[in-house]
Amino acid sequence: MEPKSAAESEVVMTHLVLPQDANPAGNLHGGVILKHIDTAGGVVAKRHSRRNTVTVSIDRMSFRQPAYMGELLIFKASLNHVGRSSMEIGVRVEAENLRTGEVRHTNSAYLTYVALGDDGKPTQVPPLKLETATAERRYKEAELRREMRKKEREIEEGKHAHKTQS
Repeated sequence: MEPKSAAESEVVMTHLVLPQDANPAGNLHGGVILKHIDTAGGVVAKRHSRRNTVTVSIDRMSFRQPAYMGELLIFKASLNHVGRSSMEIGVRVEAENLRTGEVRHTNSAYLTYVALGDDGKPTQVPPLKLETATAERRYKEAELRREMRKKEREIEEGKHAHKTQS
């Protein structure tokens, strides 16, 4: 399988915050942001793998600042890391005030997707070609997050095993 660069699959998507997206105070609902983050990340995963993909995890979701009705949300999604069948994608969300032009970083998240073969089971994806210093940094940071997720799973599995033995 030929390696592919992150640039080959990155996406920028937008969403205008409408009244149905916001609470009575005009603040955007967090669930609306999560839906669009998952969509943007899923498009990157599918573009890289050219397969159906499923979301495995969303971690490090941070709500830095609120977004408001009438603002334009900009979702910038890019591939950070590739395993055998898994892909970590980072999504940065910015809100643009369409009246003033001010742009604020409102959210960031890291999502993991797995590519599925025709049989519905995890399947191999192309390796990630690291072409820039930024790509290399993101790859190393993603490896650290992957190790943390693995340790967290081991701890949770240990707790679960302890409970079933009690």
